[in-house]
Amino acid sequence: MSVDAPARKPGYGAYFRASIAASLIAVIKAFNANKTSWVGLGLFLAMVLLAVLAPVIAPYDPLEQNILDRLQPPSAEHWLGTDFFGRDTLSRILWGARISLTIGLASIGIAMVVGSAIGLFSGYVGGRVDIVIMQTMDVLLAFPALILGLIIVAMLGPSIANLAIAIALTAIPPFARIARAPTIAVKNREFVEAGRALGYSDKRLMFGHILPNIAPEILVMGSLWLATAIRVEASLAFIGLGVSPPTPTWGGMIREGFENILDSFWLALFPSIAILIVVLGLNLLGDGLRDAVDPRLKGEE
Repeated sequence: MSVDAPARKPGYGAYFRASIAASLIAVIKAFNANKTSWVGLGLFLAMVLLAVLAPVIAPYDPLEQNILDRLQPPSAEHWLGTDFFGRDTLSRILWGARISLTIGLASIGIAMVVGSAIGLFSGYVGGRVDIVIMQTMDVLLAFPALILGLIIVAMLGPSIANLAIAIALTAIPPFARIARAPTIAVKNREFVEAGRALGYSDKRLMFGHILPNIAPEILVMGSLWLATAIRVEASLAFIGLGVSPPTPTWGGMIREGFENILDSFWLALFPSIAILIVVLGLNLLGDGLRDAVDPRLKGEE
């Protein structure tokens, strides 16, 4: 006579994935009502697509120099003109997008994961631990993002990895703050108390029950801070702390163009427009996501 083994209860991992999926579906449905957010998403995805396809669609090698064609204005041969070394501006903008977007996405991805984990843990534990962690975050928040990034890059040296780390460190405190506040509100709600009564572990409560409920707010923060990360990277490159030349970056191109702004305005203008498009798209996207997840704004519709 055989005895059937008891059915295994699904772990919190499955519940976590289901909760995240449900939250994302709800956000997408609400997000669909805001048409300007789709414009922002389209602008950002278009720039990402151009960056990914840069090796295919760039008309010239971004590092190829042709002194005979230096400082040429926009023409049929060079749509956005050439720089001081005769390099094609359009090709350098397309390849520069890969650097700027890679640094921005990597830095915000790190900041989102680390900062959200810190804020979630701090808000859930509370007490003195919460006070110490948040006071540490406040110290970091006292430094402007550009100044803190400048200090870190000056210490580590300019490179793609160091720039991503530096910008991530400037963005961790805001993510910790944005994750902590809703965690404090959610941890005392009935479904979390019910989980405690059933003997669920703190890990399951934090990542399986609380995190899915605060994930939309973190996602909104991520879209807005991605725009900030791209601006900070461009600013650091402009002052000479970006990726070393001749690698094209938007901030570095603006810096080079600024030296010839009166005679060759296109050198600084077109990289600035590229930054404007990405930042505008991310801000519109962030506004749409904010409208989708903010219950007070939903109530005004």
